[in-house]
Amino acid sequence: MSGSDAAGRLVRPFALTGGRTRPSRADFTLITTVTAVDPPPERAPRPQPEQARILRRCARPVAVAEVAALLDLPVSVIVIMLCDLLEAGLITAHPPHPVSPRTPNLDLLQKVRDGLGRL
Repeated sequence: MSGSDAAGRLVRPFALTGGRTRPSRADFTLITTVTAVDPPPERAPRPQPEQARILRRCARPVAVAEVAALLDLPVSVIVIMLCDLLEAGLITAHPPHPVSPRTPNLDLLQKVRDGLGRL
């Protein structure tokens, strides 16, 4: 990476969020699943190029962390952009299902242990 590429890379995420450093909502965790709304609402604003890339990746449900990895952007930047898309009605967000405090499935745990042992 040349010096100019490195400098551009440092500025780019800041520019993508319009200078914002905090999301407008607290809806998103690393494992929140996001999906693009299809078809998009008629009155939705036209997405910026990076937002359009996110929407293409979210054609099928995908986790926030995966979107960040696929687009090679920091999670914090992706979350800010996802907040914008959610507020525009262009995506839906589904939090992870809470884990119930019931007794663990010993059969499943045994299978996981056996699988890890084979690695």
